[in-house]
Amino acid sequence: MKQALSKGMVLSAIILMDILTGMEFDLFVPSFPELQSHFSLTPFWVEALLSVNFAGYCLSLFFVGGLADHYGRKPIILLGLATFIIGSIACLWAPSYGVMLGGRFLQGAGVSSPSILSFLIIADAYSLKKQQSLFAILNGLFNISAGAAPVLGSYVTLYFHWQGNFTVLLLLGLLAFVMTLLFIPAYKLPEHKETLSLRGYISLFQSKPLMLLIMHIVFSFVPYWVFVGMSPLLYMESLGVSLAHFGYYQGALALVFALGSLCFGLIVARHDQKKMLTISIQIYSVGLISCVLATFMNSSSPLLITLAFLPFIIGGIIPSVILQPLCLNFMPQAKGRVSAILQGGRLIFSALCLQLAGYFYRGSFQSIGILMTVFIILTVMTLFFVIKNREIIK
Repeated sequence: MKQALSKGMVLSAIILMDILTGMEFDLFVPSFPELQSHFSLTPFWVEALLSVNFAGYCLSLFFVGGLADHYGRKPIILLGLATFIIGSIACLWAPSYGVMLGGRFLQGAGVSSPSILSFLIIADAYSLKKQQSLFAILNGLFNISAGAAPVLGSYVTLYFHWQGNFTVLLLLGLLAFVMTLLFIPAYKLPEHKETLSLRGYISLFQSKPLMLLIMHIVFSFVPYWVFVGMSPLLYMESLGVSLAHFGYYQGALALVFALGSLCFGLIVARHDQKKMLTISIQIYSVGLISCVLATFMNSSSPLLITLAFLPFIIGGIIPSVILQPLCLNFMPQAKGRVSAILQGGRLIFSALCLQLAGYFYRGSFQSIGILMTVFIILTVMTLFFVIKNREIIK
């Protein structure tokens, strides 16, 4: 009974870290129009609040991966959460846009630790099949929080303005810090500690199958986050969606992905993974066609744009559950560094594409849709090669 309770509290702490990671990006996005007005910003500088967060995340996580492989998971998670809390305080009481940017940078730098290390606590303790099932559950919970975040953020902004969303993030950070301190165990460190030098990443980049896996996961990540980052300006400013209703459009996509992940997690161990991934390519193809049509027609309907993107979201459920645990376990001695490259690639590409989308944005879906379509094509192509690679799918 005591052991079961201990495992339950560890899992609860990991879930809380996932919720924080899921909400850190989406929760304050509905505040964009208010922040734009408050600080007199152009769309480019509004999007910079996301990009600087990504930059902080990416700069820190390559160090986080190596430090976690050397010193263990718990102390690095605590350090990251402490940094996130400081950044949240800076954002909450920001007297100027420059301080807000600095706070967002610290939030990104801090949240990288729980983001890339929380699942590694499970990866260190369970077999690959069990990891896939647990990852599906955690992925579902993460996306439920991501889906709920814009809805919650919309109402928090409506009643408490942009400061309210940073208050919520601060409280979540404090709670995650306490839960980690009390319940995450300090696992025994490996006898052979990996070097802290960045040269420790060279062997990972030299592995073609690993890089193919990472490229696919990164490419599949970009269209969603371009949509998430640009939809507040598109939906609320250009298409007339109210603040109270905006969160439902964005949240619906995350909710579909979350429920799909939870359901697939229950059956993933009983089905042929290669066949399931082939089905994903077919669903992705439908998503590609619908996104091309919405882009070509330059749709001005929020509902049609959301529905056009929905097949891509559904198609990503199976690969996300199967391939990420495979990726993290491809080199078991370097899980922290693999996770760092994976998350860093996601955020670097997303940050660059968000800035690109913000630069070319002219108040319509077309420029956003073109960028999303390019990465949907890359997602389909890389998944095809992943399925054909016998070193990955055996």
